[in-house]
Amino acid sequence: MAKRSSLSIRIVEGKNLPAKDITGSSDPYCIVKVDNEPIIRTATVWKTLCPFWGEEYQVHLPPTFHAVAFYVMDEDALSRDDVIGKVCLTRDTLATHPKGFSGWAHLTEVDPDEEVQGEIHLRLEVVPGPRARRLRCSVLEARDLAPKDRNGASDPFVRVRYNGRTQETSIVKKSCYPRWNETFEFELEEGATEALCVEAWDWDLVSRNDFLGKVIFNVQRLWATQQEEGWFRLQPDQSKSRRGEGSLGSLQLEVRLRDETVLPSGCYQPLVRLLCCEVKLGTQGPGQLIPLIEETTSTECRQDVATNLLKLFLGQGLAKDFLDLLFQLELGRTSEANTLFRSNSLASKSMESFLKVAGMRYLHGVLGPIIDRVFEEKKYVELDPSKVEVKDVGCSGLHRPQTEAEVLEQSAQTLRTHLGALLSALSRSVRACPAVVRATFRQLFRRVRERFPSAQHENVPFIAVTSFLCLRFFSPAIMAPKLFHLRERHADARTSRTLLLLAKAVQNVGNMDTPASRAKEAWMEPLQPTVRQGVAQLKDFITKLVDIEEKEELDLQRALSLQAPPVKEGPLFIHRTKGKGHLMSSFKKLHFSLTTEALSFAKTPSSKKSALVKLANIRAAEKVEEKSFGSSHVMQVIYEDDAGTPQTVYLQCKCVNELNQWLSALRKVSISNPGLLGSYHPGVFRGDKWSCCHQKDKSDLGCDKTRSRVTLQEWNDPLDHDLEAQLIYRHLLGVEAALREKHRELSAGTGAGSVRMGPGEAPEDPLAQLLQVLQDLQEAHSSSPAGSRPSGLNRPLALQT
Repeated sequence: MAKRSSLSIRIVEGKNLPAKDITGSSDPYCIVKVDNEPIIRTATVWKTLCPFWGEEYQVHLPPTFHAVAFYVMDEDALSRDDVIGKVCLTRDTLATHPKGFSGWAHLTEVDPDEEVQGEIHLRLEVVPGPRARRLRCSVLEARDLAPKDRNGASDPFVRVRYNGRTQETSIVKKSCYPRWNETFEFELEEGATEALCVEAWDWDLVSRNDFLGKVIFNVQRLWATQQEEGWFRLQPDQSKSRRGEGSLGSLQLEVRLRDETVLPSGCYQPLVRLLCCEVKLGTQGPGQLIPLIEETTSTECRQDVATNLLKLFLGQGLAKDFLDLLFQLELGRTSEANTLFRSNSLASKSMESFLKVAGMRYLHGVLGPIIDRVFEEKKYVELDPSKVEVKDVGCSGLHRPQTEAEVLEQSAQTLRTHLGALLSALSRSVRACPAVVRATFRQLFRRVRERFPSAQHENVPFIAVTSFLCLRFFSPAIMAPKLFHLRERHADARTSRTLLLLAKAVQNVGNMDTPASRAKEAWMEPLQPTVRQGVAQLKDFITKLVDIEEKEELDLQRALSLQAPPVKEGPLFIHRTKGKGHLMSSFKKLHFSLTTEALSFAKTPSSKKSALVKLANIRAAEKVEEKSFGSSHVMQVIYEDDAGTPQTVYLQCKCVNELNQWLSALRKVSISNPGLLGSYHPGVFRGDKWSCCHQKDKSDLGCDKTRSRVTLQEWNDPLDHDLEAQLIYRHLLGVEAALREKHRELSAGTGAGSVRMGPGEAPEDPLAQLLQVLQDLQEAHSSSPAGSRPSGLNRPLALQT
């Protein structure tokens, strides 16, 4: 049994931001921090005060996290980036509103005295004294303090105040992980109401000291307990007044916290077996549950439910059968061929999720080179005469500017080239398409052809396939390549327009060049020859794509399972050692690949790989302090070599997103390893001491806690069967009343009574079985240590900033 927390984050857009550049504009981006730890950086949107990002993230966290903050920054090429403002949400706020926040929030000023982080280890005791009892405060150590100095560290000391007296510890130079082990005593007056205040400060020689955080204790409570010891989170100083709300602009966010208590696998087996049985029987069986789930699922949460069901059945090897059942249900209620799969039904949403989970690597292989070429060329492309701006494209000769006709012809030629290259790549990709995707499209093609067999509907089976492959998968990826992990940054305005026109052309091909699609935008006519040729290419491709038999499907899946595709790969810089293990600041660029067996490297992507770390030997993957190498975005992989000796390899990434993606991947694949570390050193052992805490024992356990549970969700994550089953149970519990009402309606004619059965008995109809399973799972949750029923009705969050 495990308690799991996750944050669903969507950073939509900003508005009315202040101008930070001399041009009267800004270049805004967002940094997301969880407990002051940067985990996400959005792309920069250039030269705007109303940026649109539209970026979505899923972050898995330990249940003990405190707050998530969104910092809006202005990127500067020649100086330090400016902070515009922030929005902060505490965990307690999100936990009391399970549906989360969706709306605009005012940015607030970022005050250095409020930007605190870290924890302090204290021991407080009430002890006898010569005249009266005394309060003894032992300041032991601190960890993860905010770096306030240019060297990436601080010079911390602690100030303890009580009843008008102030005492201070010594100063620890250049450390965010100081150890003091100093004790102070104060006389206690019985009944005194004054609090004990422990403040951490960064000492500065020539300027005022920087505030690092404080902890305030109720002395009356200490009288009762006599002793208290532990790690205490440093709190900000919020005594200052803030700039008026709205003066720094606003940020539109969607943030939802989800806490799940995941039971042992055996508890979910009855639910999984029941749903799998329904899918295996298909339309030949009772066929109640899947249609009922769709009927009782609101439009608002249909995508989440579709994704959870799809992943559950994918893990059971029944994704194709599940989708086939949904195809049949959709076809059964569709009378007009031109409305097929056009609604946001469970079939459409499930198929979208299926392609993202099972087909993303295939999408990258086909689309990646074309998207890269569009970004590299940066050509001005426009087909709509009403939008052509000749001044944007310069001169065609030495002195003469291009005419509108020349711009249109050149744009059409550019788009024809890109579209032709895309269709050619797609035509060659049949064997590269995953077998389960091909088999699913085969079922879709067959079902639609059986439903619409007449000659006038000859193209309908092809359009059914392209409605998902082109309209819901390839076209969205072309328009927003960053959201599909094809690019690290959003496109600028010129490239965005090229991508939009290319996506429109792909949609026209996917619609089989119908008169309706041509009539919408007559100015797309110059592309018609390429579109018509593309239709023939696409039909030939689909014919080959769906021509896969059961044996070939099994053989391809078996071959794929033996290949162990990489979990993560890409270039990294490895820090080298000199002499007897002494660290240098130099590093070498290599191509790294992480599989379910090892972390390997090679000189180039095509070179022979050498294993660096066996997966089973990894003990931790954590960040490294910036001051350690004078470089940011460095991580360390702590592992044991074949002799059982602890080793550490230091790897540098090019940005904060890449750093967190690599850390997430390493943590996920090693999460079940025995001997995972609970603490580590965020610095390096240089000379005779650790750079972080200055301890001289190299085998010291560590001065900071590891963060093995902090991960980002990626499209290629391994399936978590128990979590998906829990999420489906949570949803079904939320619509339990509607399911019971439906059961009463269905059983009214038969005289069936209550669902509750005696020990060892099982109801006959699937819906009654489902209600019984939900009741059993509810009892299992109630008897678990967490013991809380998942929330049913949710309320929107009114954000306070």
